[in-house]
Amino acid sequence: MRMTDYAEELEATNGLPDIFELVKKAVERELGKKRAGLMLGLSELGGTRSGWIGAYYPVSSNIIVMNKTSLRLIEETNPSLTKSYSFHILLHEYLHTIGIIDERKTRQKAVEISRTMFGSDHPTTKMAEDITKFFDYIVYPVFGWIPPKQSELELVEGFDRSSVTYIT
Repeated sequence: MRMTDYAEELEATNGLPDIFELVKKAVERELGKKRAGLMLGLSELGGTRSGWIGAYYPVSSNIIVMNKTSLRLIEETNPSLTKSYSFHILLHEYLHTIGIIDERKTRQKAVEISRTMFGSDHPTTKMAEDITKFFDYIVYPVFGWIPPKQSELELVEGFDRSSVTYIT
């Protein structure tokens, strides 16, 4: 598959489950690894103009928790970046789920995969290289970061759907 195919495929996605399927395909193609049975939870993790976290993965769990606040902020202020942002965030957290826990290594792999899939000039790759050029107020959680008390976690239906074909 050519880079333009991945860019077109990302553009054709319809929601986070579709974007995640593309993330999984990219990781399997580039690293030969995959992880099944994941869930995506959306939660109001908050944030300010001085910083917010896009998502986190509780190590040894089967859930990625994405910040609804930051996702909504991007959808409202620059909707053309929503799919690239979502791909980047889900890629980063998916890499954690397959065992790349170190933040520096995770960021490096996200850049490599994004560059291979989309080319150097695509917004997804540019975000992987330095997301602060798009959103100067995003931060990555440090090891040991504990999320604030969560009032509610909304599970995304149909997430990781290619892994659950045995459920009818």
